[in-house]
Amino acid sequence: MARITIQGAIVALVTPFKKDRVDLEGLKENIKFQLQNKTSGFVPCGTTGEAPTLAEEEWSAVIETTVKTVNKQAPVIAGSGTNSTKKTITLTKRAKELGTDAVLLVSPYYNKPTQEGLYRHFRTVCDSVDIPVVLYNIPGRTAVNILPKTLERLVKDCPNIVGIKEAAGSLDQASEIIMRSGEKISVLSGDDSLTLPILSIGGKGVISVIANIVPKDLAAMIEYYYDGKIELAAKLNQKLFALAKAMFVETNPIPIKTAMNLLGMPAGDLRLPLCEPSPESLALIKKALADYGLKIK
Repeated sequence: MARITIQGAIVALVTPFKKDRVDLEGLKENIKFQLQNKTSGFVPCGTTGEAPTLAEEEWSAVIETTVKTVNKQAPVIAGSGTNSTKKTITLTKRAKELGTDAVLLVSPYYNKPTQEGLYRHFRTVCDSVDIPVVLYNIPGRTAVNILPKTLERLVKDCPNIVGIKEAAGSLDQASEIIMRSGEKISVLSGDDSLTLPILSIGGKGVISVIANIVPKDLAAMIEYYYDGKIELAAKLNQKLFALAKAMFVETNPIPIKTAMNLLGMPAGDLRLPLCEPSPESLALIKKALADYGLKIK
């Protein structure tokens, strides 16, 4: 297995829909926009891609389209994690067959496993597949937190783990992860508003929601930071911060798909159980886009 480095501004792609059907042409258009604007990687079929609502044939079509459109210009990291260990193994093997460079494995949701259960789940998946793995820690959605000591144990025992998308919202936890495992894996922010702070403590980038609409600025902020242009990075972070907070005024991906539709980008409808934002949230989203200088169509 070729080991890859996951870093930079990585987009968590939305899944565009038209009349409840996956809009693959719209997906291609969004990917081409990202490629033109310095995006470092692509995550199809994650939280932002409404993966739980996709039928398996839709999931396969989204990943296959992403792989073909990106055409090896950047890593494709397919969301293949579920709350079933066996199903996760099946989807992960399928993701490799479809040509992805790595997979994103979210913690099992709803089951609420212990730390030992988390270890055994991820260890079993990693032992069963031959593809680089990025873990995804988002306790706000899964009800379980991958503790730094559990991650350290996994990284030691699973050489195909190359990174973690850390979305617990705690800089202390991110710092401990980097202290314990940062020399072996890439720690990526899972919260757009914490990207620069996590870079400052040794993180390697972000898997981003706002990259769907402002990929160039996000990539520039990370580039500024690594070039030692800290003041420029901080200034751009201040600009991105308000937009990032607005994109989480309701459950992701409600605000980002709303914003993309307002900007004339392919996003389309949300699938139940997600629905359109409230009038109050819509007003906040519109204001954030206008304040940023993005033109609503």
